[in-house]
Amino acid sequence: MADLCTNYMGIGLKNPIVVGACSLSKQIDTVRQIEAAGAGALVIKSLFEEQVQLEHAAFEEALGDYDELYAEAVHLFPKVAHAGPQQHLYWVKEARKAVRLPLIASLNATSEEIWVDYARQLAETGVDGLELNFYSLPLDATVGSTTIEQQELDTFSKVRAAVKIPIAVKLHPYYTNVLHVATELDRRGANALVLFNRFFQPDIDVEAETERATPSLSNSADSMLSLRWVALLHGRIKADLIASTGVMTGKDVVKMILAGASAVQVVSTLYRNKITHLGEMRAALEAWMDEKGYATLKDFRGKVSKKSVKDPWGFERGQYIKALLGFD
Repeated sequence: MADLCTNYMGIGLKNPIVVGACSLSKQIDTVRQIEAAGAGALVIKSLFEEQVQLEHAAFEEALGDYDELYAEAVHLFPKVAHAGPQQHLYWVKEARKAVRLPLIASLNATSEEIWVDYARQLAETGVDGLELNFYSLPLDATVGSTTIEQQELDTFSKVRAAVKIPIAVKLHPYYTNVLHVATELDRRGANALVLFNRFFQPDIDVEAETERATPSLSNSADSMLSLRWVALLHGRIKADLIASTGVMTGKDVVKMILAGASAVQVVSTLYRNKITHLGEMRAALEAWMDEKGYATLKDFRGKVSKKSVKDPWGFERGQYIKALLGFD
């Protein structure tokens, strides 16, 4: 039987299928189901700095609701303060107690000091690793891409200096030069790079004529972007490469490992096919390996990466021309 063991940011996993950060990790029952279904690891739903800020504002507003009712109203409530990230930290600790599979905390912040502060607190919960979700939406036309990317790199360096546990960085695909950012993060001590983050995009309700948030699930076709950059980065950096977005089936897992991934993250396929689909994906990966005669993932990892393929244009611009000329 095929050996599916792999490394994820230096953490040993029984198999390469990791459940990405999502609402499935909001309940202990589903966390246990994920472990029972055979996930290699679980990334716990993200701690968002902006969510804590919104909750803090709502808390302060609620405390002041009766301040103007009469003079003594300001003394109705004892002096209390919002707990900040403590509720999320408590939940991470409870999840750690509930299961034995590797757990990875996830953080999404906006200010440098909060990145460092929350990262340090998450590292103290007992998790095996930490995932940083970098996403800087460029809303200021006077700020160049170099400045934005340098801020992210500097933030990572400060987080790296503050915590000792392994760190993965979940990147977005909108950098001017993905290879440069990835190489710099690797040089600065990132243990893994997750390619790529999938963001909710705004939509418009044409009947109500208003903006709305519409979550959308990915499909296998969405994996092509991650596949390209995993294949381009394999062999260039020491950090583990983790493929994310559009990994729906066992065959999708095979593709990503052939491209050079150490592991994959899955979310949408579990919403479409339920948590038990993890077992089907793992079985499909094993069956493919047995059919091909591969004993371990290392035997075929990167076999179809940019570094290994005969056609040097396979994952570059030349592929675009070939596809156009060959399309009937």
